[in-house]
Amino acid sequence: MDDAVKKWKLEICPHEAVCGGCCYQKISYEKQLKIKQQTVEKLLSQMGKVEKIKGAVNPYFYRNKVHGVFGCDKKGNVYTGIYQEGTHRIVPVDKCLIEDERAGKIMNTLCRLVRSFKFQVYDEDRGTGLFRHVLIRTGHMTGEIMVVLVLASPILPSRNNFIRELKRLHPEITTIVLNVNNKKTSMVLGEKNITAFGRGYIEDVLCGLRFRISPSSFYQINPEQTEVLYQIAVDFAGLTGKERVLDAYCGIGTIGMTAAGNAKEVIGIELNRDAVRDAVANASLNGIRNIRFVNEDAGKFMIQMAARREKADVVLMDPPRSGSTKEFIDSVKVLNPKRVVYVSCNPETLARDLKQFIKNGYFVKKIQPVDMFPFTGHVECVCLLAK
Repeated sequence: MDDAVKKWKLEICPHEAVCGGCCYQKISYEKQLKIKQQTVEKLLSQMGKVEKIKGAVNPYFYRNKVHGVFGCDKKGNVYTGIYQEGTHRIVPVDKCLIEDERAGKIMNTLCRLVRSFKFQVYDEDRGTGLFRHVLIRTGHMTGEIMVVLVLASPILPSRNNFIRELKRLHPEITTIVLNVNNKKTSMVLGEKNITAFGRGYIEDVLCGLRFRISPSSFYQINPEQTEVLYQIAVDFAGLTGKERVLDAYCGIGTIGMTAAGNAKEVIGIELNRDAVRDAVANASLNGIRNIRFVNEDAGKFMIQMAARREKADVVLMDPPRSGSTKEFIDSVKVLNPKRVVYVSCNPETLARDLKQFIKNGYFVKKIQPVDMFPFTGHVECVCLLAK
């Protein structure tokens, strides 16, 4: 266990029996870290040295992105909750021990307002009703708060009055966005955003850099542990100021921009067009001139680079939970960087992918687990591979 981790008094969530989101609710935080350490070692120790896990200084109320599903009971009381694990049954939640406390208070207010304005919540089976979801994103360092109301229609009756009352009750809210999702889908957000108040995005500071966060932007949910994670990734990259770095799966540019101060050049590659737009804005916001972003598949881009006989010294990669692909890993082999820094949120897919890297001539120098998600079974790892 990391020496910086304090001993926390264990609090038990009243919803833990039916929610299923936090499988370690009844286990002390010290024990959670031991279990996660053992999990990573069992999966990865045969491939490389596994360092001692970096635990969170504060394992409670860390989530800066909070999602609630609107529901209504037989008495007409409106509530927000989360889907029970593996189902579409809504578990009403008025307080969560891992979510930002400000978000919980705003959600409770929204439930009262939706009922007082006589709005109907969305019925998934019938496809009727207006209020589907609420998404609240908070800036850990800036204090900014974005409320995204996901509606089944772009028309919100008494919109101005509703927004005005929400702002009066919660003046800490800095922007409100109406997201339109009129499709019968399990996706939370639709494609259309209407800014009802503020700028339509918030900003936060991470690793000394300022980032713009839109409703659909990917941004790590535990800001304090993210700084730990990114610093490890940059340290593993071993940058001296002379390297060309590729940041694959770059999202809004967080890792690449963190590394840019120690590199000659950074190229961020991302398939999501909206994320690339945010990344360009973020680089401009921070005055970073040695980074550029490409809206393309990272594997194809690397093969094209190799065909032009271009080189990259380091590849940073932070793929989704499903991991990378054989095609991507083979494209890394073609480009032939000296080092690869793999940031993974799933040790099982990391183990699978590392085997392919090893087949392609890389070896695992070290693996650093980081607990990004206390009270859940998830664990993040940073892995350094070299030729």
